Amino acid sequence: MKIVLYFGSFNPIHLGHIIIANYITEFIKDVDHVWFIVSPQNPFKKKCDLLDYENRIKMVRIAIYGYEKMNILDIESGYSPSYTIYTLCNIEKKFPNNKFSILLGKDSFSSLKKWKNYNLILNRYDILVYPRIGFFYNPIFKQGKIIFLKAPIIDISSSSIRNSIKKGKNIKPLLHTEVWNYINKYKFYR
Repeated sequence: MKIVLYFGSFNPIHLGHIIIANYITEFIKDVDHVWFIVSPQNPFKKKCDLLDYENRIKMVRIAIYGYEKMNILDIESGYSPSYTIYTLCNIEKKFPNNKFSILLGKDSFSSLKKWKNYNLILNRYDILVYPRIGFFYNPIFKQGKIIFLKAPIIDISSSSIRNSIKKGKNIKPLLHTEVWNYINKYKFYR
């Protein structure tokens, strides 16, 4: 099977994430599934607003429920910080018969050269780059297969959702209803 790995903090997961994953499964040739991989701690992000790993995993499960081609792979538990290369090696050991690609937003792609062992990642995996609004550095790589997707741009961010919740704004339309209910019930991001 061909699996696209969708790494992220998902702090929180929102409808933009689901729209992107659905686009990949429905419009990119030969993709069988998108697997969400929740990062416990991105080495490039501050921990201050990061909801605990277990609650973010729970919200991803809620958000993708009913999407047959979307799954969650809880593999980074206990990694802090989490380095993509280590996770990829573990995934290949556990699922040796699958072919894996990585999905990155253009913002994440612009910092790929800062990633641990980025050359190895480029040499071993196809990189699907999803468009984002804004001007981002486009690194030049001499190796790897990089595919810039011509897909709809979804301008929703987890950080703007968190900030809006802090300000008491109604952002319910940007989240799966049950994810919103979960956040509201436990008063996350306030």
